[in-house]
Order: sequence, then structure tokens, then C-alpha cells
Amino acid sequence: MSRRVFRSGLVGVTAALAVAGCSSTQVDHAAGRSPKLIPQTFFEGKICADGVVRDRSGAEIRSFNARIDASWDENGVGTLDEVFYFYDEPGAEAKRETRIWTLTPAREGGREVLSAKASDVPEETTMEWAGNAIHMAYTLRYGEPGDTIDLNMDDWMFHVADGVVVNETRMTKFGIHVGQILLVMRKVDPETQCL
Repeated sequence: MSRRVFRSGLVGVTAALAVAGCSSTQVDHAAGRSPKLIPQTFFEGKICADGVVRDRSGAEIRSFNARIDASWDENGVGTLDEVFYFYDEPGAEAKRETRIWTLTPAREGGREVLSAKASDVPEETTMEWAGNAIHMAYTLRYGEPGDTIDLNMDDWMFHVADGVVVNETRMTKFGIHVGQILLVMRKVDPETQCL
């Protein structure tokens, strides 16, 4: 599905529906759950990810594979270098997309957090974690210059087994649910081919 078709669909959806409320779930609900999910521990080395993008009805509109190369410098600043290959239709050639997150240590409300930014995320966001969960809420500016759409992303990660994280991201526009991203991330050896 092209960006233009996706964008047109979103405009139609927002015109047809009333504005809905946002989730109020806080990451602290996961405090005490295990295995613990600590960004500096899980996001280290190579991570493979596989997932799907679903529209508001739940239908799969894209699948993808991804590689994340994660590292931290001596000041505790993290870099997540992400490469995605998206498949829009059966038999179609994969579309390559990239994103680099920079995660900087910060404090918010007396707790340790990470300030997160990326080139397609116009405003810095906060990465919070507790127990087996990580949460970020941010705006993703998707598309090419001159043809972009801003999507609100409510991003949850859950550590479900040793080296395995399930990631669910709810996408909204003007408060209206327009889609969802589901993926599984696996820590792997450096020689493992993710893509």
C-alpha cells in the first residue's frame, strides 16, 4: 500500500469518526513483573525484529523484518540504528526504511528516564520503564518531504522471555485509532542475519 493510499484512508477515517479519548495506562502498572526490561540491558548488540502493520479494522496491510544495532557510549547515551524491510503486497519487492534513535539519560519526576529523539520524530519524547515494560508516546512524521503525515504512536514493549520482547504500538490521528504495529524483538548473536 502506498503512502498516498494510506494517507487518503486516514483522511477518510478521520472525517467519518468522532474524536476518541487516549489511553491513560501508566508504565508503573508493570512494576514487579519479570523478566525485568531495562533499556540499557536489552538494547545492546544486535536485535532482530519481525512484525505486521494492521489497519483500524485489524487487517494486515504490511509485514516487515528489521535489524536493530544498539550501543551505548561512555556517557550513557544510547543509539538504536534500525533498518526495516517492509512488504506491502504478496510478491512485491521490499521497501527499505531506516530510523536512528538517540537515547539520552534524564530524570523526570524523580525517576530515571531516557529522552528519545529521531529524525522522523519532530519532538523529543520520554522512554519510561518499570518491571517488564517500556513505554513511549510520540508523534511519528511518516513519508517523504512534502508528502508526510503525522501519526501519534502509543508504544509498549513487554519482556516475555529471556531475550524476547513483544512490542505493540497503537497509531492514532486526531485521537482516532487508525492502526496498530505488532512485532517481536529477539536478541541475537552478531553473525545472525536478521533481514
